[in-house]
Amino acid sequence: QVQLVESGGGSVQAGGSLRLSCEASASDYRSGCVGWFRQPPGQERERVAYIVTNGGGTNYADSVKGRFAISRDNAKVYLQMNSLKPEDTAMYYCAAKQHLPYGESWRCSEEYEYNYWGQGTQVTVSS
Repeated sequence: QVQLVESGGGSVQAGGSLRLSCEASASDYRSGCVGWFRQPPGQERERVAYIVTNGGGTNYADSVKGRFAISRDNAKVYLQMNSLKPEDTAMYYCAAKQHLPYGESWRCSEEYEYNYWGQGTQVTVSS
């Protein structure tokens, strides 16, 4: 069982930065991946970024490339968000997929592949 706790959300003006943190209660996701997802008001949840925990490979949604960076430090995964825009306003969720078969990192892009989810942290960007 993995419990995930997000922190670091808040309100910021456009152009500002925030760093989200996701702390896992266990380390048994180390052969999988950790992703950040977001759900804007009235919209579907979407993938923002993920990191493959064994190897460190990363992937980003086109809408955040060049502005967001995902990283990992032991049991914590971070999402550094720079040059924030009002359209980045959303509830941000951390999710973990425990096991990832070799050569199948594409699974980390799929929301349904994730076994565990945090409760979310709100990010609000004002113009």
